[in-house]
Parts: sequence; C-alpha cells; structure tokens
Amino acid sequence: MTSLKVSLATPVTTLALIGGGEFSFGETRAIDELLVARIPRDRRKIAFIPAASGSAEYATHLGAYFKQIDASLETINVPIYRGRDSRRQKNLNLLLEAGMIYLGGGVTNNLLATMHESAADIAMRDAAANGAVIVAIGAAASCFGAFARDMRGGSSALAGLAWLTDTAIETGFDPENDVPLRRLMSLPEIHLGIGIPAKTAIVIGADGVTEIAGDGQIAAFRKT
Repeated sequence: MTSLKVSLATPVTTLALIGGGEFSFGETRAIDELLVARIPRDRRKIAFIPAASGSAEYATHLGAYFKQIDASLETINVPIYRGRDSRRQKNLNLLLEAGMIYLGGGVTNNLLATMHESAADIAMRDAAANGAVIVAIGAAASCFGAFARDMRGGSSALAGLAWLTDTAIETGFDPENDVPLRRLMSLPEIHLGIGIPAKTAIVIGADGVTEIAGDGQIAAFRKT
C-alpha cells in the first residue's frame, strides 16, 4: 500500500503505535531498535506509564530489555495509576525530561480513565513537540484515536486521547475479524480506521506520514 497519512491533532516528532507483541520474546525487537535510534542523544531516559496495566514490574522488565539494545538508556516507572497521579508535578516533570515516553499495554478503560484530558496528557504532548519519542503498545496504542473500543464490553465507544483526528485504532488486529474496527468506523466522527496487528507498528512523523515497522501489514479503511 502507499504511505498512509494521518491527521495529527498535536505536534509530534515520532509517534509509534504498536499492535502488540511480547518484547521479552523479541517480537517487537526490530520496532524497538528503530525507535531507540530516534531518542534524542541528550535525553537517554525512558519514562514508562503503567496506567493501562497497573503493573510497576512491567517497567523493570522493559528497562532491562532496553538496556540490551542500548546500555546508555535508563527506564523510569512514572507512577501514574489513577487520576490524581496524572496531576502530580513530579510525574509531569519525569515525562517532560524523558527522551522516550512508553505507554505499556493492558486495558483501554484503565488508561483513559487516568489520562484522558489530564495534565499528564498535556505533558506528553509538550514532550512530543519537544522531540521526545512517544510509544504505545496494544490497548494503550488504541487510545490515541478519537474513540477506542470498550474492553469491558460496554456498548458505547470510549472517548480517546485524540492525538489523531477523526481516527479510530484497533490493535491486535485480525483481518479475518474486522468487526470491532468497523463498529468504531460506524461512529459519525470517525473517518479513518486503522487496524494494527501484533508485532507491527505504524510510526508517524511530524507531517503525519506513516511508515510500517515490524513483521506485518496494517489495514486502513477510509470513509468516502
């Protein structure tokens, strides 16, 4: 397919949305090496946001993994687990100082309840505009569209972080079952639907042009 261009609602340098995969098994290694190479040389810290999973251990294992790629990297767990955590200045400072912000997978509902229209989201946007690489995987990546699927089975879609305008994202995408993405596409506000399978990422640049990284191919549906 030709390069997909998305409409960004916030300035970014690099925004990577990964469909899923176990980093501990090397399933996202090619993607992660690409993104590590883009971290600013004067900011070798990765700020990990655990809001989707609620697991602090996630950051520990991820940090050890990134050390294998680049020994100069330090990964810090930014303890944002609930709404009040997303307002703490110490946490905001950690996001603003990082060269990469990594949002781990888990449950969309958890991340959006914590981060939607929060001070932490504003700090992430400021960091992105200032050259930080923003990475989200699995359920966290689904949250960057205008709406996201309710992983707890609710009939209504969840309001997303809306970094991408008029767009819905379905991660862990299976081309044999595109019903969840098509349901999001039925919303009148959504004009572009992107399905990202595991072990695959879309990497979005400042101009909204995307490149595909990893093993698979994305699916894109656009309303006429």
